[in-house]
Amino acid sequence: MKKYALITGGTKGIGKAVALCLGKAGYNLLLTYATDSVLAEETQKELSGLCGVKVSVVQADITQRVAIGVIADYLTTHDLLLDAVVMNAGLTCRDPFEQMTMESWEKVFFGNVHFPVFLLQRIIQQIKKEGSVVFTGSLMGIQPHSVSLAYGVTKGAVHSLVKNLVKFLEPYDVRVNGVAPGFVDTEWQKTKPAEIRRNIENKTSLGRFCEPEELAEVYKMLIENKYFNGEIVVVDGGYLYK
Repeated sequence: MKKYALITGGTKGIGKAVALCLGKAGYNLLLTYATDSVLAEETQKELSGLCGVKVSVVQADITQRVAIGVIADYLTTHDLLLDAVVMNAGLTCRDPFEQMTMESWEKVFFGNVHFPVFLLQRIIQQIKKEGSVVFTGSLMGIQPHSVSLAYGVTKGAVHSLVKNLVKFLEPYDVRVNGVAPGFVDTEWQKTKPAEIRRNIENKTSLGRFCEPEELAEVYKMLIENKYFNGEIVVVDGGYLYK
């Protein structure tokens, strides 16, 4: 019987890289996406062809409470039990501090913190014993973030959430860990101006951005190594060590 993994925000960027990595390892995949159904269908076909596993996609916008029920109902309706859950979907707000509104602040907190907490509450019974939950944190939850206060603070909260959830998931025999990526060469980073990219590379000991495939292997390790629990694994290439 093949293993099953749920990945929120799994149709692009880091989520897609993790999906590909787990798919190659034989996991059937349930991937959520926010709005881009065309990209979701393309990703579904691509991963199905490359990995030879079952790939399903479901629209679930993390800014909407109803999306929690959409995911939970999908699992129930299709009688799915999960070996792994990757809470990867997230959002940011880059408004200047002086112009940031409470609404935009609350939106980032809902998507990055509230949504995964209450999704996990709804689906915990659908996660198998010895299953694994992995959150996507961020280096910006550790280092000061000069661009998005809301993003940095919420990712710091995600790291704390991982530590605290260990106690609450122990009765279910489910482990929980997090990955704190530095700068990963996803679509988002590729669009940055060359000067900004060079500045980031110059601050990184390895002198380059992380490849999504490299990062995905860390998620797989946390899912499959049964002694990792309550850890935040930083993957930043030696940022600020240079």
